[in-house]
Amino acid sequence: MPELHTSTQLGALAAALAAGQLAIVDLTAPLSERTPVIVLPPDHGQAWSFTRAEISHYDERGEHVYWNNFRMSEHGGTHFDAPVHWRSGRAGLDVSQVPPEDLLAPALVMDFSAQVTADEQFLLGIDDVRSWLDEHGPVTQRSWLLYRTGWDARALDPERFLNERRTPGVHPECARWLAEQPWLIGLGVETVGTDAGGAAELEPAFPCHWYLHGAGKYGLTQLQNLARLPAHGAFLVVSPLPIVGGSGSPARVFALVEAGDD
Repeated sequence: MPELHTSTQLGALAAALAAGQLAIVDLTAPLSERTPVIVLPPDHGQAWSFTRAEISHYDERGEHVYWNNFRMSEHGGTHFDAPVHWRSGRAGLDVSQVPPEDLLAPALVMDFSAQVTADEQFLLGIDDVRSWLDEHGPVTQRSWLLYRTGWDARALDPERFLNERRTPGVHPECARWLAEQPWLIGLGVETVGTDAGGAAELEPAFPCHWYLHGAGKYGLTQLQNLARLPAHGAFLVVSPLPIVGGSGSPARVFALVEAGDD
């Protein structure tokens, strides 16, 4: 059998994974009929929950095969938001056009779970982000910002997870400031959307969507296991479906971390 060769860099990565020097942390919420889906005001269109219909299950409809049809929103479960998702980004990229290098990149994990424990409608401010950067050092590479709130602890209880739209988010001025940062690729959160539950009442409404997508940046929602990531040093892998014309897509999201950091 011929010997297989890889480049030095890829070989080192494979060896580190095989030796347990790197760990893979799955940040994706399992997708099922119980997965919480955002509920909009009654005068808006509504996102479909995940549903499926069996095609065959090793029976007369297909004796050797089990498979299903399913339907859901582009923005259900752990999912990716493309710039075209929002009016401010309507001239931007759809999910099929996103450069792969934006889907594999370093991640910063800012932990504000203590603040959210004290106030479930906590809004991240510019000073919060600046203080974190002062403590952990400047950002030297284009990176994802993952905003940890501890909200994933509610993921198995849809009522508590949606919480009658009382969920944490980002202050409008902070959303505007983040959108201006050249190092920011996109924002990832543990809640049902990148904006706070009460964001319809902010100015502008849904500021993360408005400012970030208007600046060509992305969103990731309903992440889990951010508590297992270091503040910096993780490498994010995001895998949305390349839906032509799609405003977003369900996604599988992983992080590579040094063993012992997770």
